[in-house]
Amino acid sequence: MRLLMVCLGNICRSPLAEGIMREKIKENGLDWEVDSAGTSSYHIGEKPDPRSIETGDLNGIDIRGQRARQFKRIDFDLFDKIYVMDNSNYSDIASMTDNLKHLEKVKLILEEGYPGENREVPDPYWNNRFSDVFQMLDHSCEQIVLKN
Repeated sequence: MRLLMVCLGNICRSPLAEGIMREKIKENGLDWEVDSAGTSSYHIGEKPDPRSIETGDLNGIDIRGQRARQFKRIDFDLFDKIYVMDNSNYSDIASMTDNLKHLEKVKLILEEGYPGENREVPDPYWNNRFSDVFQMLDHSCEQIVLKN
């Protein structure tokens, strides 16, 4: 299984989601791969936000080696599931394809932890809720592992 975590800039939410999922994959001995990307080009090549790195560190997850990249159309073919952080990310990605099989791969990540609630992961870049974001993502990543 190949998973892609997507947020706006690929420096806050999706790097944490990638790091959390990478740890769960390792803990559960799964033959899965995970990556992350952003819908924008704002931060290509940059490390995760220092607050995301610190939040990861506080929870035993090192995301320092990650570098931001932008979502590309080819990602629809490279990944089995594409988890977005909010409805804006969903719209941005959905606008890149009219292929129904591609769209079926895209899902709000919190739908895994909170089905049917259409919950979004708030962007901690602006509200500084990194700990809350980590907990939401950790819960949803755990559900992804349990359901697959």
